Formats: sequence, structure tokens, C-alpha cells
Amino acid sequence: MSTKLSRHQHQVLILWYLVQHSLTSYHKLIDHFGHVDTAIHPHNIATWSTLKIHKNHIQRALDFQHPQQQQYFQNIIDVICKHCDFVCTPLDEDYPKQLLHYSDHPPILFGQGNIKQLNTPQISIVGSRKASKAGLQISYDFAYFLAEAGFTITSGLATGIDQAAHDAALKHYRTIAVMGTGIDTTYPKANHSLRQRILEHGGAVITEFLPSTPPLQHHFPRRNRIVSGLSLAVLVTQAALKSGSLITAKTAAEQGKLIFAIPGHIYDSTYHGCHQLIREGATLVDHPEQILEDIALPAHWYIKASEPQISHKQSQTGPAVAVHLQSTLNALSWQGQDIDELATKTQLTTSTLIANLMELELEGHCIQQFGLYSRQAI
Repeated sequence: MSTKLSRHQHQVLILWYLVQHSLTSYHKLIDHFGHVDTAIHPHNIATWSTLKIHKNHIQRALDFQHPQQQQYFQNIIDVICKHCDFVCTPLDEDYPKQLLHYSDHPPILFGQGNIKQLNTPQISIVGSRKASKAGLQISYDFAYFLAEAGFTITSGLATGIDQAAHDAALKHYRTIAVMGTGIDTTYPKANHSLRQRILEHGGAVITEFLPSTPPLQHHFPRRNRIVSGLSLAVLVTQAALKSGSLITAKTAAEQGKLIFAIPGHIYDSTYHGCHQLIREGATLVDHPEQILEDIALPAHWYIKASEPQISHKQSQTGPAVAVHLQSTLNALSWQGQDIDELATKTQLTTSTLIANLMELELEGHCIQQFGLYSRQAI
């Protein structure tokens, strides 16, 4: 595998390296200078201190032109080009549109596998790393059903619930693993074979972290915001009160996502986190059909049991549409948008845009509900 960086991607990567994954510093610099190229220009580094950028970031920027630092950064570039199948920023067409709604969206994503998975309709399944046999089976069954129904299953590549969800979804070539490490690291190591299977079955593995980034504890809440941000809804299948999956659910709630939880026995502490979520407003579910009903997707999302399993080749090809409809289709996301939002994105006149949307609806690529337009699975 190998990838080449565009000039813009290279500039974003420089700034991302200089601020060492600090979203606050990154966006503060972009907001001030207006463009990443201006922010990293050597003549502007002196201005960083007036923006209250951390002194370590400033020093790293001042030292960046030194040969030793240049070589170190080039090593990072070499690892990315060697290990990544794709790199994308918010300006790239394949960057997940659903993440753009959030101010803390990653400035860059490094990935392996099928980049087209990133803009598919997704449901995240999360839960305990030390799951029971029943919890693992429930996670597998729900993931299998939802993947068969046309959803990509997104999770965090952890042991336990995450692993069961990925395992089931890859049977239908529909899963994304979001990591809390660099692209050149698998955590936990025991899931390296799972990661390979995901890639072999048309899935994707992504991270916002630079190569060689270790699995530090504070990285996983950041990973979790991407897991929930990519998804239409979050399902917690088994979780104790101190489970990290509750952080994912909390983040999802802040993002306005639907939260589903599966109940367990009242004396089973491994389900107390799910019970807490239900008390706080999460929807109790005991069958995956209830999830489909609650997110109000049309019946043709279901895939009949008699239909053949999607092939790897099919999973990498998007729906074919007429050329004049392509920009409108690209502007649609799995989150609903009104005409004004879409007009701003496409720069089309209202009459042309409405005509395109009607045509996309007739072809089954778009659905309109309550005045909002969104993509529709084919």
C-alpha cells in the first residue's frame, strides 16, 4: 500500500505535527490566519505567542527548519506514504461529511482500506472490553442484522463488544474501525488479525493520530467522538458504570445522536451502565428492527435474506448517477439538510437544485423528510 499527499494535505500535516494533535491550537491558528499555509509560514510563527499557543508548540515551530527536525518529519511522511491507503482533510471529497457538523472534527484522517466506507450510513456499536458470552453474542447478532440491512458498523477495534461487532459486520463488507493510535500501530496487538480481516473484507481503518502515537488513555475519548460522530446512532450492548463506552454515549448525546441500550439482569453489574443510560433517556431495545424503526429509514434499506451477499468489488463502487446530478449527490449527507444548506454547498439555483433532488429521489438516491434532504442507501 502507498499514498501520495497533496500540497494541502502536506501543509495540514505540518501544522498537525507542530501542535501535536491539539485541536484547540490548530483551530485557533486557522481562525486567526485564515489558511493553513499562512499559519505555518516562518514569518508568522512569532505571532503564535499572541494567540496563547502552548510554548512547546511555538518552540517546535521555531525549530522546524533545523535539519534534524526536517529529517524527523520526513520519517513521519515516509511512514504515512508506506502504511496509508488514503489521507483526507475536510477539503477532500471523501472526508466524512457527517463529521463536518462538529467544531472538533479532525483536521486530517489517516486510513487503510476502502475510503468509500467513510460516507456510508453508519451505526456504532460499543460496550465492555470484558464482555460476557451473552453480551458478545448480542453484539454479533445486532451488528450482523444491521450490516445486512445496509448499515456500516463503526466501532473502536477494542476487545470484547467492539471485536464482536466488527466480526459480524465484516461478513457483509460493512465495518469501520476507528483507532486511538497511529496508523502503524494496532491496539490491542491481539486484534491485529481482526484489523487485517476488516481490510480484506472491504472495510476501513482510520485514525486522526500521527504515526508512532502510542495508545495513551486520553486518546480514547477523542477516538470515541469520531466513532459517534460518524454514526446516525450509537448502540451500547453491555457496559458497567465505569465503562469507556459511556463516554461514547455521552459524546453521542452531545452531538444530538440517538442512543440505544440493551438491558440485562438487575443484579448483573456488567449491565449497570446500560441501565444508567436508559434512566437518562436512551432507548431500550431488544431487537435490531427497533433501531431501524426509530431512525425512520425506509423499508427498502432491508436486504432480503434471499439476496446474495455483497461482493468486495461491489462494496467499493458507489451508485451511478447522471453527471449533472453528481454535485448534488455529493453535497448530500446521512444527516438531513435543508434547501438553503444544499444551495450554499452546490452553488446551484434553487430551481435547479430542487429539480436535481426530485430526480435523485426518483432514482432512490435521496429521501426528503420534514423538509430535510439526506442520502439514501441503495
